[in-house]
Amino acid sequence: MSDTQFDARERQDPAQREQDLFAKLPGLIAHAVERAPGWAAHFEGQDPGAITSRQALAGMPLLRKSDLMEKQRAHPPFGGFLAGELTGAARVFMSPGPIWEPQAPGLDPWNGARSLFAAGLRKGDIVLNAFSYHLTPGGFILDQGAIALGCTVFPAGVGNTDTQVEAIEVLKPTAFVGTPDYLKVLLDRGREQGKDVSSIKKALVSGGALFPSLRQEYEDQGITVGQCYATADLGVIAYETEAREGMVVNEDYIVEIVRPGTGEPVAEGEVGELVVTNFNSLYPLIRFATGDLSRIVPGQSACGRTNMRLAGWMGRADQRTKVKGMFVDPAQIAQIVAAHPEVKKARLAVSRQGEADAMTLTVETEALGNGLSDRVAETLREVTRLKGDVQLVPPGGLPNDGKVISDEREYG
Repeated sequence: MSDTQFDARERQDPAQREQDLFAKLPGLIAHAVERAPGWAAHFEGQDPGAITSRQALAGMPLLRKSDLMEKQRAHPPFGGFLAGELTGAARVFMSPGPIWEPQAPGLDPWNGARSLFAAGLRKGDIVLNAFSYHLTPGGFILDQGAIALGCTVFPAGVGNTDTQVEAIEVLKPTAFVGTPDYLKVLLDRGREQGKDVSSIKKALVSGGALFPSLRQEYEDQGITVGQCYATADLGVIAYETEAREGMVVNEDYIVEIVRPGTGEPVAEGEVGELVVTNFNSLYPLIRFATGDLSRIVPGQSACGRTNMRLAGWMGRADQRTKVKGMFVDPAQIAQIVAAHPEVKKARLAVSRQGEADAMTLTVETEALGNGLSDRVAETLREVTRLKGDVQLVPPGGLPNDGKVISDEREYG
């Protein structure tokens, strides 16, 4: 590792990278089929040794996240897709869905260090990590990456804003990791309280869109902010560099963009569903359909890194939507409706208020009073772990367009 590159692989010849990835892919598939009954059933009749190219990989079946959730419910906890013993996992997590995820062995199991390095973090930085450490792997993904990079981590987690502001004044962290808008919450609260929060000079954010106006606000305060695209299942898939031209795909991942609802790769530059293969020997995910939309940015980054680039997160192929770093699923809205017999139908709108995500749940009901909105709001918070407003409308008041979740944010 030098001060200008994390390792030499970032700048290797793209053809060599492709050759290396597909040289080791057959071994990964054979290992998965041999050790995990779920993968054996999923790839029944396939020859692992023949999967040595993108064309061959495109002929393999997808594993959709929704299908994995169903298989986990049928065969808990991992649906038969764990290629080893549970004792080989350092931690086990339960993400919303629910969906279970094991932590693989190793110092940086989610490949976060490279993205932190690209965001300007170096050995000796003190990092305030405001991702959640509760139930989900969110906080641990970049926590482990920062430790692998040689940083010191303050595991702040979510909430307790006043306490976090106090910690910033005392510890003087040089870097922040968390959702894009929570850094603003901390900085604004610090100024309100007359606290010194000026030590933070760099940040890596994820779990939501970094809107241009918010990035500019941070830069005006002398804070350089990078982004990464990560999921609980796969870790850090891609990351922003100083070139600010899309997100460079992380090493040790095979990324495809396919037509939503199919496994067919689309032309370069066309928007489609992001499909990822990792090389996690304990919990391999092969042609894992994330449900996220993105596209490949043609050419190579001006920063000198040679891997393919993604345009970043461009919405969902389904209606599952990320709000403040947490996914909200149509099944959760159905759960809220089922909890209140007075409610006939519901639709969640996600918008922006200032520089923060906001939710409004509109419900159709004949009971327009009696504290129903407060009760539904409480259920919304319990089910999604997020606060939101509730609006009551009479039957027929919602559009007849099939939408359960409407993302009304602009990602310009």
